[in-house]
Amino acid sequence: MAEPTSGNARLKVGFLLLRDFTLLPFAGFVDVLRLAADEGDRSRQIDCRWTVMTADGRAVRASCGTRLSPDSGLLAPAGFDYIVVVGGLIHHGPIQDPAVIGWLREAAAAKVPLVGLCTAVFTLIDAGLMRDRECCVSWYHYHDLITAFPEVTPVADRLFVVDGPRITCAGGTGAVDLAAWLVDRHLGASAARKALHILVSDGARPADTPQPMDIPAGEHPVQDPRLRRALRILDHTLATPPRADDLARRVGLSRRQLERLFREELDTTPSAHARALRLRHGHWLVTRTRRTFTDIAQECGFADASHFSRHLKAAYGATPQALRATAVADSPGA
Repeated sequence: MAEPTSGNARLKVGFLLLRDFTLLPFAGFVDVLRLAADEGDRSRQIDCRWTVMTADGRAVRASCGTRLSPDSGLLAPAGFDYIVVVGGLIHHGPIQDPAVIGWLREAAAAKVPLVGLCTAVFTLIDAGLMRDRECCVSWYHYHDLITAFPEVTPVADRLFVVDGPRITCAGGTGAVDLAAWLVDRHLGASAARKALHILVSDGARPADTPQPMDIPAGEHPVQDPRLRRALRILDHTLATPPRADDLARRVGLSRRQLERLFREELDTTPSAHARALRLRHGHWLVTRTRRTFTDIAQECGFADASHFSRHLKAAYGATPQALRATAVADSPGA
């Protein structure tokens, strides 16, 4: 990573990489800064400066297995305009160590805005830094968050959320959009556009752009961990959901035990829940994209467009054509 060449950078960012951090959000965010900081892609830290830190100054492993060497350990927070905390896997022990929690509290006391990418929002909440603030989380970790912190109401239908000096982002490619938003604020729209164009991006998506899969309002976490695992499997096998027997086997239950859990906690059956998930995703694709109904039907595991249309109309009271027409009419600028 290039060394800073100027102490007069207009945007100074400190990255704190947590254990098992996700590589894509970090790489996307820092590349936007890199391309906005200098002419072309020369990568000199002129208009932007960034420093990569870990808790102990040693190399840290990303969730994909890649190890990354930081620039330093924890530095004085006041030297940065923003501190970006990059989270990742959350099922391997405590969220973070006391040194990191204390340092983040020090940063907040110094009034340095804190940015949580991906599951770093868990760390910010654990540090007591998200009280009475909205927090963004990926739909994938929505249930994990409200299970760990039932007092928090997360936002899982936007790419990122800005709530005063706390900025949280679902992660993934949304980190590129958030970085472009910051560059726009501090360096101007032309710098943000230039970075995005070099990254072969059509443009920055606004914060309230829906995540590809959102969480319905009022949905609550389930209590049994085996049922949570079954729901996660169904979430990620929309096109080819497993049969009830196979799903039960994968979570260590008999079919009868699994069906009883679905009835007791969700008042439904595994097959009905799987179909509802497929239709919810299909509804999102119909109303938020311009993909053909045949493609959508295939992605959602229906035999053909007619089969998909019948089930969608039964669930949502309108055909795919009508739902799309309404969505287009209601869109801004229509």
